[in-house]
Amino acid sequence: MIKENFVKYIENSLKENWDLPALSDYQGSVYKYSDVARKIARIHIMFEECNVKKGDRISLIGKNSANWAMTYLAIVSYGAVAVPILPDFHPTDVHHIVNHSDSVVLFAGDVVWENLDESAMPNLRAIFGLVDFTVLVEGKNEKIKKIYENLDKTYEQKYPGGITADKLKFDEISNNEVGVLNYTSGTTGFSKGVIIPLNSLAVNVRFARNNLPLDPGNNVVSFLPLAHTYGCAFEFLWPFSIGCHIHFLTRTPSPKIIIQAFHEIRPEVVIAVPLIIEKIYKKQLLPILGKFSMKMMMSIPIIDKAIFNKINKKLTDVFGGNFKEVVIGGAALNQEVELFLKKIGFRFTIGYGMTECGPLISYANWDKAKLGSAGKLVDALEIKIDSEDPCNIVGEIMVRGENVMLGYYKNPEATEQALDSEGWLHTGDLGVIDKENYVYIRGRSKSVVLGPSGENIYPEEIEAKLNNMPYVMESVVLDYKNKLVALVYPDYDLVDAEKIDEKGLLQIMEETKREVNKTLAKYMQISKIKIHPEEFEKTPKKSIKRFLYSVED
Repeated sequence: MIKENFVKYIENSLKENWDLPALSDYQGSVYKYSDVARKIARIHIMFEECNVKKGDRISLIGKNSANWAMTYLAIVSYGAVAVPILPDFHPTDVHHIVNHSDSVVLFAGDVVWENLDESAMPNLRAIFGLVDFTVLVEGKNEKIKKIYENLDKTYEQKYPGGITADKLKFDEISNNEVGVLNYTSGTTGFSKGVIIPLNSLAVNVRFARNNLPLDPGNNVVSFLPLAHTYGCAFEFLWPFSIGCHIHFLTRTPSPKIIIQAFHEIRPEVVIAVPLIIEKIYKKQLLPILGKFSMKMMMSIPIIDKAIFNKINKKLTDVFGGNFKEVVIGGAALNQEVELFLKKIGFRFTIGYGMTECGPLISYANWDKAKLGSAGKLVDALEIKIDSEDPCNIVGEIMVRGENVMLGYYKNPEATEQALDSEGWLHTGDLGVIDKENYVYIRGRSKSVVLGPSGENIYPEEIEAKLNNMPYVMESVVLDYKNKLVALVYPDYDLVDAEKIDEKGLLQIMEETKREVNKTLAKYMQISKIKIHPEEFEKTPKKSIKRFLYSVED
């Protein structure tokens, strides 16, 4: 366990940056660090009065917002366990996570709450609205609404005249305690609640404070999902610990909205996923680079440097023109894009991580990054490549150290598969390392797909739903040009028995797509089903060899 305490990071930042702006919803109200302290204090009192205990699980679901962030901070600084849930999850998946995590309280955003059924979450003692923290539902024999009505009075009794930086004091909470249960999926049978100790959060914050360029008062734009460790750690927890002003994009962020926010806020660091970078490259740069006149000028040695500088400035301006670096993570960056960004001198770097490490595994500053690498192993981890020559022969990447998860909640089988007896986390990713511990990812043994806003999409979940549909024998879901396409091997015995022709089968598949999509979050929905005429090849364990398959135009 490291000496830096996570809850102390929060407490110290509140005290040291009392009068600085802390959190704001994009183009909305601004909360100073003092305002955040007051809100946390009120939520703590509410927990105490409602007899919420240390270690109790508290679920949290809603779009990125200042209230989401303040609730998260209140939960972990109280000593409870935050269970952040993606707002795009299907309601039945939300019910499952709340129940599986043994949550006693739920905080829900308005849009999400409209689609939830409190009777499907019978163990909740209370449900609070994220917009104004009012009590939406109280459990049987509870008096939580009454406690909420008296909250102002109780707060005044505890903090006469209001809380001040001098009065602010959180309970001592060890880094050994569990801080977060982070579900990598929602669907029953696939959901794995990653048990993340406070030590993991502290390691990620400490590393970022020591290695990434931010100062108190700097601006940060938060658009990646806070319910994921990547966005939560580096667009929220780390900058908050320093005293930055975090601007939350509260609606679903399209590239257009993100770019508009960058122009207005001019952040000092940009945290991004490859999809955003690749879309900007494709839509804003490729049309210019593809012109005959531009190709001719770039072939002239002296002129090409001037052109690259001009393109670099244009791209830098897209992100607000004020950043020290753009950090890209969550998935592999297109090699063509990476090479071009290096060529023009764009200030970017690529990191690597996973939820099970809270999330960081490797990173290097933009001026120390190596082409093709995903950065250098962080200082709190050891690394091992499962091959006889780790520098040249690809093997599974394994890590061990301070920020590795404790396991999967109520899932000893999955925990045993991921964590071996010596404490090595088997990442499921394939790669090599060089002598300086730079990590080079060569492939993903996992099939995870990155969604449009950084969400993890697990094709097996969608395939399981597809395979339960009539006329579907088996399926493979693939990422094609940032859309999900399903290859389906039909149940030809049934098709033949019912004398269904090709046109009829296509109509059935279109209806199948509609029905399955009704059960999926928007970012997980299938864009197209293509009929695969023969059974998929399989391993001896009867798993489909998905690496053999791709979508043809």
